[in-house]
Amino acid sequence: MTAQRRFVRRTVLAATASVAALTLAACGGGTGGKADGGTEAGGHNAADVSFSKEMIQHHRQAVEMAGLAAGHASSAQVKSLATKIKGAQDPEIETMSGWLTSWGEKVPQDMSGMGHDMSSSTPGMMSDADMGKLEKASGTAFDTMFLTMMVEHHKGAVDMAKAEKADGRYGPATGLAADVITAQSAEITRMNKLLGKG
Repeated sequence: MTAQRRFVRRTVLAATASVAALTLAACGGGTGGKADGGTEAGGHNAADVSFSKEMIQHHRQAVEMAGLAAGHASSAQVKSLATKIKGAQDPEIETMSGWLTSWGEKVPQDMSGMGHDMSSSTPGMMSDADMGKLEKASGTAFDTMFLTMMVEHHKGAVDMAKAEKADGRYGPATGLAADVITAQSAEITRMNKLLGKG
């Protein structure tokens, strides 16, 4: 009787330990958090990797465009908007670069200003020719060109973010995608108003 009791106790303890282990795994895994470094199966998928790589390059170009406003724009509103864009997108580049590193993926090289035309493959990206025109423009001509180009650029980012929300698995990445949609949609509305379209 005691041997049977001991066996039952051991079975119950083993089952309890298994449940506890599964509970801990469920809490710590699959979220891409620090517990698993975002590398466990289910932590992220190919859509998350593509989104991060493409959005880093997309953001870099927006930051490059925004950087031109200080010396080329005539409108204080355009300069303010450009500062806001740079301030929002620089930290997001850092965040996405961190994810890629933690996943064992390469962070894309910074091709901005190096004559590397990505416009054909990434939504909303400006061509080298577009960037050249923007760099040469100043005053109200720059303001109009900057706003027109940035509206298209933002629309591309929103499309990419919507695809990530639909297909991505990594919580922080789909969360960032949702933030991009909210922030950049609001900025599109603001820029269209400045262009007299809103």
